[in-house]
Amino acid sequence: MNPCSRPTCFAPESTCDLGFLDRAKCSAWKGNEQGSDSQPGTAPDELLLPWSGSALGLVDLGFVAGQAKPLVVGIAGPQNAGKTTLLAAWYLILGRGLDNPGNSIFSGSYSLAGWEAVASALRWKPGQQPTFPPHTSSRGGRAPGLLHLAFRERTEQTRSYLFTDAPGEWFQKWAVNREAFDGEGARWVAEHSDVFLLIADREALSGANMGSARGALQLLARRLAAERATRPVALVWTKSDVAVAPAMEKAIRETVFGLMPDAVEFSVSIISNPSGAPDTGKGFVELLEWIQRIRRKHITLASASANSADPLFMLGSRQ
Repeated sequence: MNPCSRPTCFAPESTCDLGFLDRAKCSAWKGNEQGSDSQPGTAPDELLLPWSGSALGLVDLGFVAGQAKPLVVGIAGPQNAGKTTLLAAWYLILGRGLDNPGNSIFSGSYSLAGWEAVASALRWKPGQQPTFPPHTSSRGGRAPGLLHLAFRERTEQTRSYLFTDAPGEWFQKWAVNREAFDGEGARWVAEHSDVFLLIADREALSGANMGSARGALQLLARRLAAERATRPVALVWTKSDVAVAPAMEKAIRETVFGLMPDAVEFSVSIISNPSGAPDTGKGFVELLEWIQRIRRKHITLASASANSADPLFMLGSRQ
């Protein structure tokens, strides 16, 4: 039973839909001892925001898309392939001020707490061994978590992006059966994304189970090729510092580019930079720049010529 009477509120799992930091002040909260008829006031200095800062859900999309529809980046790949680490690396790079991908600058985010949640494991602290973000839970759900970033270009135009953070199990089940019950979140990514990143885990493709890893990735590539229509796709090799047999690389490339000849290819890795330059790992900035160059296709209307000088008939019949 939902403890809040508002269907768009998921407290206490998320913050209050109306922005109350103290749920006792919200009249819609069923646990409010003051009753539903009471509407306690808010302190003058208490700031109510329509977002929590955590990863966004479907009910948040209307708010985020109020200015312009954001570009949705669907990140698809097997479990433990490095999808969440890719997101964390981008956030840490931006946080260090290296935020000029594609000649644009960071302009804000509605999900900073969500970004911090995925990136905290990658932050190095004295006396602690470096770690990686935990595995994204394969909890049931209709849609993935969405992490928001906005960039301002030199033209002063702001573009928003939503990056999906979904468990690999969703995509593995969706690849086998498009209508799988546990693949509903992957179907959402396939339907709503404007650009796809297909993640190839080099560590898995060189390990003891490399055969099954290759088969799973090839199966996912076939499913993605059938669903993506003309939307851009990038094959992203994660953990690129790990050596993979040339025959394995050839098999993956032949499958992906045989199905999607217009796909592009990137390699990323979290490695130290021996040159002494600011460490941005390998390939992360280049991949983000490519994403920022993607533009959603627009409908081009046929031009019409006017047969009259009267402005009322400016859209007259075509000649």
